[in-house]
Amino acid sequence: MSKPDIKKLVLDSKFEEMGRLESFVDELKQWADVNDEDSNRIMLALSEAVNNAIMHGNNENPEKQVVVLSTFDEENRILTISVEDEGEGFDPEEIPDPLKEENLLNESGRGVYLIRQYADDVHFSKGGSKVTIIFQLDNS
Repeated sequence: MSKPDIKKLVLDSKFEEMGRLESFVDELKQWADVNDEDSNRIMLALSEAVNNAIMHGNNENPEKQVVVLSTFDEENRILTISVEDEGEGFDPEEIPDPLKEENLLNESGRGVYLIRQYADDVHFSKGGSKVTIIFQLDNS
């Protein structure tokens, strides 16, 4: 039996919606036969991306949505997840390096860095309002 081509989750821009990510990741785990280590990486990166979309992209406007789309290349075991908000976007190259001494004590500014640490590849598009996160999954 072939797997569906895409999984989709649409969230309102409210932090209460973050609770829906765990069941979505559980669904991805079953769908793509994801092991626990990869599942944790996915959950951490996706949480950061959705949090950024709600807070920075949509400015916590509950009238705006965050759309999460996932595809799975079964043959190559590549899970691709995109997170898109309705904001104006940003330039990811302008984000200060959170590892520089002058930024170490900042309370924010680590989300994109963390996404890049957990994922195997990250791309920004649509002026920064869409992030595509790629995971090369282990063979379970």
